[in-house]
Amino acid sequence: MSVAFFSGAESFKQQWPLISDKLDQILDEGKFTNGPAVHELERTLEVFTGAKHCIAVGNATDALIIMLRAAGIGAGDEVIVPCYSFFASASSIAHVGATPVFCDINPTTYMIDAEQIEQAITPRTKAIMPVHLFTHMADMRRINQIARKNNLLVLEDSAEAISMFHEGQHAGLVGDAGVISFFPTKTLGAIGDAGLILTNDDSIAHEARRLRIHGQDEGVPYIHHSVGYNSRMDDIQAAVLLVRLQFLQREIARREYLAACYNSLLANIPQVSTPIIDRRSGEAANAVYYVYLIETEDRDGLVAHLNSQGIGTEVYYPHPLHLQPCFSHLNYRNGDMPAAERAAQKAVGLPLYPDLTEEQVNEVCGQIRLFYEKEVE
Repeated sequence: MSVAFFSGAESFKQQWPLISDKLDQILDEGKFTNGPAVHELERTLEVFTGAKHCIAVGNATDALIIMLRAAGIGAGDEVIVPCYSFFASASSIAHVGATPVFCDINPTTYMIDAEQIEQAITPRTKAIMPVHLFTHMADMRRINQIARKNNLLVLEDSAEAISMFHEGQHAGLVGDAGVISFFPTKTLGAIGDAGLILTNDDSIAHEARRLRIHGQDEGVPYIHHSVGYNSRMDDIQAAVLLVRLQFLQREIARREYLAACYNSLLANIPQVSTPIIDRRSGEAANAVYYVYLIETEDRDGLVAHLNSQGIGTEVYYPHPLHLQPCFSHLNYRNGDMPAAERAAQKAVGLPLYPDLTEEQVNEVCGQIRLFYEKEVE
């Protein structure tokens, strides 16, 4: 039995009548970028997240760049960021002319090791960018304490964190601003690229709205207050997201159920470590299973075996950011970030999406068990 790493085909088929109606409205209105559907999505997500401002943009990488610039990050500044994340967490910092300063991660949660942040602060440090990866949020209570003590901004890479809350605040709002990605494989996915900035800060929101449309104020064209970007969201993506948002909590519950199935079926395979949800004492925070990530012995051998059986996987992240060639001028070396470098050798994501069936989860786990039984023989 083949199992795709990701498929949303069945869900999309079921939701298509509602999506089709929304698309008909867009065609009738004739506004295809930053139009009524985009504005409706922004207002809807402000209610959903509790944000004072939601600003829709073309994709989450743009969202990170615009958020940083809107917060005043630029040439000569340093931003502290974990070295184990998608490339855009660091490239966005470089794009605005600042320098990423990397920290290692907690080896069990994959979040930035908050206790290393203070050691990385210099007179040039302007912000901390925690990344909320895979299932839950970084240690925001500790990060905010450090930020307040050192007068730093907290700009969250919350691209994977839709519907994650920390003590009643949605991801992206615990600090000064954050972003959401609607890439098709995300927990709330569009049918192409789309992203969002969310903040309670009026100044950041005002500048972000300008930057997404070439530095212009909305409704006042051809007067450019800064050199911004062409990063408007398509109304087609907004229409899809408005419909899919109605199913989000049901789909998150389905992901949690499937993750529990994986946990149970993989529990007795000693070569496999299943996800650990960090329940920090005294904090109210929820987990959302965007990725089901395991660590394994002979990770690459397992991946090759699963692929040979038609089972898709995704290696997160095989090359830590501090060792990327484009950052070689920062003079990091192998061994500088041991927890991230270990994860890069052992971690792999298994299929996890609402359309996945229990039978498919059984197949994936059965093939993992078979692989390690053969290794022992």
